[in-house]
Amino acid sequence: MLGNIRFLLAFALAYLALPAVAGTHPSMAEILAAAKPTDWRPLDPDHTLYVELPAGRVIIELAPGFAPLHVANIKALARAGYYDGLPVLRVQDNYVAQWGDPDNRHPIPRGIGPLAPEFDSEIWPQMPFTPLPDGDVYASEVGFSGSFPAARSTQQHLAWLAHCYGMVGVGRDLDVRSGSGAEMYVVIGHAPRHLDRNVALVGRVMKGIELLSGLPRGSGEMGFYSATETAVRIKSIRVAADLPPAQRSGLEVIRTDTPTFAALIESRRNRHDDFFKVPAGHIDLCNVPIAVREPAPPAPQSP
Repeated sequence: MLGNIRFLLAFALAYLALPAVAGTHPSMAEILAAAKPTDWRPLDPDHTLYVELPAGRVIIELAPGFAPLHVANIKALARAGYYDGLPVLRVQDNYVAQWGDPDNRHPIPRGIGPLAPEFDSEIWPQMPFTPLPDGDVYASEVGFSGSFPAARSTQQHLAWLAHCYGMVGVGRDLDVRSGSGAEMYVVIGHAPRHLDRNVALVGRVMKGIELLSGLPRGSGEMGFYSATETAVRIKSIRVAADLPPAQRSGLEVIRTDTPTFAALIESRRNRHDDFFKVPAGHIDLCNVPIAVREPAPPAPQSP
């Protein structure tokens, strides 16, 4: 109880510190419209993946703080062109979209192999963490570490990422050391939090999730495509830093360590839109929106 009061007080102070916006109870749109430039941060090109599908680009922010070994493998595989042409082999309704190479037609580059699980990690010094005030069913404390939904146990001194919509995980077999990053999935349905600390989560889709969640569902067990169904193939996966600046997406994400984000959380915990007659007074970790934007390029200077 004391912890919840402390968090609520912090949110209230942050909310009051927000620059004045229209209305007594500003909406999410009003809060974002009033956000300062410093409330946003660009994605780090060295930790950003561009998944090019026939329908467009999916942008993934990687989480090396939580899964450094898997992230290193994934970047190495991308730079080797391993993912190019791989099929999205499984789309299970309300669950995941998954790509990989079940027939082992793409040789994995030398030096890249299965890894230690990285299901959780020790809480490192100065680990960013913005806690939520309303508790959680799966963990003693949840919140955001950077732009990633996360949980932690201060008693165990451990932290881990949570399976919210758009999170990216690494496929594995029964052996917890069988995942390498060669096979990945994206959560496209209701948050499967029971998978937390059982699979290595390596990042989150920041833009383009609809290109995966809108794919036809596979008719086979667990959403796998049958031999008669045509799977979408990945054109390429690249590390953003490896592309010329003109070919990169200038995506920015809202910072989660600011009064603006605290106000955003409060606006979603207690909705005062005309539609809502009974504000919930609570919010679930996976229902907190992480806003992104792509600023317009600067206008060319006249000679």
